Amino acid sequence: MRIAESELIINDDGSVFHLHIRPEELADTVILVGDPGRVDMVSEYLTDIEFRRQSREFVTVTGKYNGKRLTVLSTGIGTDNIDITMNELDALANIDFSTREVKPEHRTLTILRIGTTGAIQPEIPLGAYIFSHISVGCDGLLNWYADRDSYSILDMEKAFMEHTHWNEHLPHPYFVRASQKLIDLFEDSTVKGVTVAASGFYGPQGRVIRIPLAMPDMIEDFESFRFGEYKITNFEMEGSALAGLAAHLGHEAGTVCCAIAHRYIKSSNPNYKDQVRGLVELALRKLTE
Repeated sequence: MRIAESELIINDDGSVFHLHIRPEELADTVILVGDPGRVDMVSEYLTDIEFRRQSREFVTVTGKYNGKRLTVLSTGIGTDNIDITMNELDALANIDFSTREVKPEHRTLTILRIGTTGAIQPEIPLGAYIFSHISVGCDGLLNWYADRDSYSILDMEKAFMEHTHWNEHLPHPYFVRASQKLIDLFEDSTVKGVTVAASGFYGPQGRVIRIPLAMPDMIEDFESFRFGEYKITNFEMEGSALAGLAAHLGHEAGTVCCAIAHRYIKSSNPNYKDQVRGLVELALRKLTE
């Protein structure tokens, strides 16, 4: 079936609409970062750089690390940008741009998001690297796609809503597992995470400036939630959409973050760049082993 021009916009130079990269420019392994400036930091470690391109907040570089081809791409903030990123990455991999039809053989991408996060469990220290074994979508994005129940851990979802007395006006949360391949790759060097992806930085993460919260006890309720061996470990803003859409589209994906703030003990580390650099070095080694 041919995909209409209104559904998948291809630029005149053969690149996909928002990311402005062409199919042949995309590596099989992709590192996602939020901050466009972080693309250049990751690129310092690459050789044989093919190009650097920017379109809005989307900055892309493809090069090599330890002889393996990698694409590094910034997404900006939020699950809405992950919706753009994941659909366009999959189109680059699995749509024939000349015919606008799905390719007969599926190409699987390995996609790792490297970010920063706020921990909520007392035993997690600032600077810890947390790999999101499970991402909790409080953003609602996956609910726009068919068969969301096939990708959410429904009994955990139900227990979470009951424990937190989930507000009926908020988006229905979803719980999605990361790629087992990536979980295994990072298991020996990261904290096992169950990560809430929020739809904002302030109210959706329990911060109060001048507007009170719809769920005033949310931080305490999130921290005290238990489901077998699992407990909520941290907040960030993109991982649920990445995990959910990757599961739908057949890609290996996960999120690993450096804890630069601690919501439980109400502390933060504004001088976190060296720790993030250490996480980037770890990720590059793991992805190219």
